[in-house]
Amino acid sequence: MIKPKDIARKLNISTSTLRHYEAWGIIPQVERASNGYRIYTDEHIAYFECIRGLLPGFGMDITKNALKKLIQKDVMAAILLLNKSQYELYMERNTTEKLIALLNSQEFESVELAEEKLLTIGEVSSMLNIPATAIRHWERAGLILPIRNPENQYRLFNFKHIRQISFLRSLKKSVFSLEIIRVIIKELENNNHEMVKKAANDALSHFDKLCQYQLMSMHAFYNLCVSIGLYQANEHLSFSIYTS
Repeated sequence: MIKPKDIARKLNISTSTLRHYEAWGIIPQVERASNGYRIYTDEHIAYFECIRGLLPGFGMDITKNALKKLIQKDVMAAILLLNKSQYELYMERNTTEKLIALLNSQEFESVELAEEKLLTIGEVSSMLNIPATAIRHWERAGLILPIRNPENQYRLFNFKHIRQISFLRSLKKSVFSLEIIRVIIKELENNNHEMVKKAANDALSHFDKLCQYQLMSMHAFYNLCVSIGLYQANEHLSFSIYTS
């Protein structure tokens, strides 16, 4: 019988963490011996190793959902969950690259904010492809301060706000704390472009690391699929290549 403490030592985690994974339903059901001790098998160890492998690239929520699908033998659903996360990371990284390009352009340096048209929250949401709920959340956190229409109190946004919201979208999944993000947004308002450019490049570097983590995490997922018999090692999907 494999002892929980041996598994925990191997994965550099606590035995209570193993129990959490069991309680969350992200490993197969664990049988009990007559003395009440858990009977972990090689299959459980494979799941534990996959969990630890998925976490750096995908985080706990996606890891939980993907492994619950795998326990149900719905491999494709699990793969699509991971693929969706990879696509979202790609989009975040792409947005950050565009933001850096804007920061380095003459247009950004010379824009006159006073001449900008005021936009509603719906227009900003559509323009930047960001949910209005996220914009309201950043307002409540004190990260942006929209103008209020004196007649109906509707939120209105100028180019300064649009720049701030664009940055918040890029920084929200980065390594920066809320306080650091608040400082960055303030520096953007004060036209301290060098600090803002550094923050954007730091965010891009963070996304690059996440991309690499996700590659390693997918390898851990594949290893689990092989270990539990859902794939055969070195199995190749058949396909045809048509050439002229």
